[in-house]
Amino acid sequence: MFDYIIRNAIIMDGSGEPGCEADVAVTNGKIAAVGVVEGDAGRVIDAAGLVLAPGFIDMHSHTDAGLFVDPRAESKITQGVTLEVCGNCGFSSAPCLDEPGRAELESWRKRYGIDGDWATMGEFLSALEKRPIAMNFLTLVGHCNLRAAVVGLADRGATPDEIESMRRLAAESMEQGAFGISTGLIYAPGCFANTSELVEITKGVRPYGGFYASHIRDERARLIQAVDEAIAVGRGAGVPVQIAHHKACGSTNWGKVNTTLEMISEARTEGIDVTADQYPYTACATSLSILLPAWTHDGGDKALLERVTNQRDKLLDHLNRASDSGEFGGHGDWSSVLISSVRSDKNRSCEGRNLAEIATERGKAPAETVLDLLEEEETHVSMVQFAMCEDDIKTVMRSAVSMVGSDASARAISGEHATGKPHPRAFGTFTRVLGMYVREQRVIPLETAVRKMTALAARKLGLKDRGAIRVGNWADIAIFDADKVKDMATYRNPHQQSVGIEYVFVNGRLAVEKGELTGELAGKVLRGKGMNI
Repeated sequence: MFDYIIRNAIIMDGSGEPGCEADVAVTNGKIAAVGVVEGDAGRVIDAAGLVLAPGFIDMHSHTDAGLFVDPRAESKITQGVTLEVCGNCGFSSAPCLDEPGRAELESWRKRYGIDGDWATMGEFLSALEKRPIAMNFLTLVGHCNLRAAVVGLADRGATPDEIESMRRLAAESMEQGAFGISTGLIYAPGCFANTSELVEITKGVRPYGGFYASHIRDERARLIQAVDEAIAVGRGAGVPVQIAHHKACGSTNWGKVNTTLEMISEARTEGIDVTADQYPYTACATSLSILLPAWTHDGGDKALLERVTNQRDKLLDHLNRASDSGEFGGHGDWSSVLISSVRSDKNRSCEGRNLAEIATERGKAPAETVLDLLEEEETHVSMVQFAMCEDDIKTVMRSAVSMVGSDASARAISGEHATGKPHPRAFGTFTRVLGMYVREQRVIPLETAVRKMTALAARKLGLKDRGAIRVGNWADIAIFDADKVKDMATYRNPHQQSVGIEYVFVNGRLAVEKGELTGELAGKVLRGKGMNI
């Protein structure tokens, strides 16, 4: 007697092999049989004509502590995502040891009425384990967290003793359940670290089987040098490397991914396990303040705000020169920068509109508008920036070493938490690959896409019981209509659910049925193999 039998599905098991029709039985949270399944079940689902695949793994996510606020992970699970990898781009929910970080956590807890509190990685994961969540969750430890805790927010090199402290803190986070370390080398305070610091700190995760995931130092003019640095960190620390959201921004840099993928291939020949992830969009998303030079971030947000107020001429000159050289978007046009969210209601009307429009309405130049918005919103402004090209997306997607990552947090599709105009990748990354790039444009075969979303990511994470349709594995399963699956979210109207994802199982429990949430919250917090609790 099984809990479920799913009959007549086209099984794509994650191996990259073409699918074949078979049945899958689920019981006690795990896959109990695959093939011609005989017997009874509490429920039988006829999946004739549908593809049954392992639940998708979002290799690069930013939901982090957001599951405390909204545990449903609606925008992700309705795409078939059953596991998120968080703590990316140098920022994780823990450790949270520095004074600004503790203050920010406290403010966030009060704003959303969260009663959980933590300082260490172990405390954070334990707090999340006490909450019902819709999907499985694991995290990396952020280098920015380590540097803030030990060095602070200043633009200076770390001393040998500070590097040792950060390495020890990274190791402690691994012992408590992290899977690796991440860097965000365009963000403060991570951007203030040099390569040798990164190598030495990353050595702290090596004994625990961790890997180095990097939002590299530059995805524009110095893309090649930045990829070389990421590989050098892996080589020096003796750990695998994951290059985050691999792309080339700005038209003058398009095509460089051909070179960087060759570099990755050469490193793999050398014995360094280098892989990458990507999202299938020509726009990126981050903080508007990233348009300012690195020195403005020395000392944190308060210092940044003072410089925006007091050094306007210098910053205007920087913004105008960068725009003229094509740094802000595909061709340097300010219309390629959209405001996605602001903190206050004062500028709510700016959400979903581009800087050229907003500047015209205000009767000011775009560069001035950037500084005005940052000042008015106390630097808390997010943007979407059109900067990449379709040819590069397809090139990276065809690479055998690339997997799929949304670079987005899970979002509500409707209700009180459905705010702002976030990048549509939060709602449609995986379904866009399956619909647009597999079915419509035939960039890669369906079985290859499924492998990138499942087994390839599971292997990188060292997960032996997920990412494949195999007896004994946890029953994380996505069932979809390959002829209909499609992303619906747009930049102007992002809060739209994908179509074509019919059923989703998380740890053997039915979380999505006929495209709708069932209310099941069956996710688990996964801890790395270095955990010592």
